[in-house]
Amino acid sequence: MIPKLRAWDKEDERMRTVSSINFAHEVISCKFAELKPFDLVDEFSIDDVILMQQTGLKDKNGVEIYEGDVINCRNSFRNPKTGSGSLSINRYFKIIFKDGEFKAKGFDIRLKNILSYSEVIGNIYENPELLEGAAR
Repeated sequence: MIPKLRAWDKEDERMRTVSSINFAHEVISCKFAELKPFDLVDEFSIDDVILMQQTGLKDKNGVEIYEGDVINCRNSFRNPKTGSGSLSINRYFKIIFKDGEFKAKGFDIRLKNILSYSEVIGNIYENPELLEGAAR
């Protein structure tokens, strides 16, 4: 399977969808992420973008998860004081690739094991403020 990639355009500060990579010339062809599949593409030097790989996984809403995304893991528990109702806890995690797999940084568990209660809420480039609540 060929991995899906997206790229953060450092100059325009916009997310782009990667169409192709020419490693011999160190050039990446990209388009704005919101454009249709057959819209025009721009070429960039590999140094002008930050590449992020799609994990092959989707969050609880069916949104594809990429390296660099920030997810909200909402977990509900019974209230320990009353034994009834529920207590909801939100934790933010940055998606990283480490030790040969995608993980939620600061969470010692495989990403695929927390998908049923996780959702993508942004990424570290378009929403850097989310890192304030995320495990670094």
